[in-house]
Amino acid sequence: MSALVVVSWIAVAVAAASAVWILVDIYARGHRQRMGIMEAVWPISALYFGPVAVWGYRAWGRPMSDRWQKEHGDPPERPFWTKVAVGVSHCGAGCTVGDIIAETAIFLFGVEIAGRALWAEYAGDYILALALGVVFQYFALAPMRGLGPGRGLVEALKADFLSLTAFEVGLFGWMALMSFVFLPGSPLHPGSPVYWFLMQIGMVIGFFTAWPMNIWLIRRGIKEAM
Repeated sequence: MSALVVVSWIAVAVAAASAVWILVDIYARGHRQRMGIMEAVWPISALYFGPVAVWGYRAWGRPMSDRWQKEHGDPPERPFWTKVAVGVSHCGAGCTVGDIIAETAIFLFGVEIAGRALWAEYAGDYILALALGVVFQYFALAPMRGLGPGRGLVEALKADFLSLTAFEVGLFGWMALMSFVFLPGSPLHPGSPVYWFLMQIGMVIGFFTAWPMNIWLIRRGIKEAM
């Protein structure tokens, strides 16, 4: 077993353990989130950020639970950059779930475009990530603004389209490097832990390419600061 495979298994296992830890803290230890969709966003974020997501959850997620506030009082005021980080993680959660589903399905069914699975992955990832991202955004934005389903979905699409696209630009660029530069011709696919380790890196890159866009969206009032 190569060193890369070993590192990949460790990274994937640590990320999975981090996600489970957050789920246990939310559901078993009673730190239920006031914004319900964050109960999905935090553990999904751990699938690519691992212990960093646990740290962020402990610092910014726990204080948003009724249990924490009953024990400690009002949550501390957070600096703007932390609100941007949570906003990006919200977008990233939709991307992550969409990418996992789309790429697994494309691998299992052997879908290709122009003789390459990569182009099919781009199309499937983007379409499914956008659909899920809008749903995630809807359940955050509509309750905050008191919007009905129709208007809520429109506003969610406005808030998530540019953010998600910026996230996918970083991820897709990394995927191209994986395919054409780092591991050209290798049998890299979603059945390999190396694939998902490299995708974790790509999602972290996507997180930071989406950061400037989220600052702009929040400052323009298109997206809510979380």
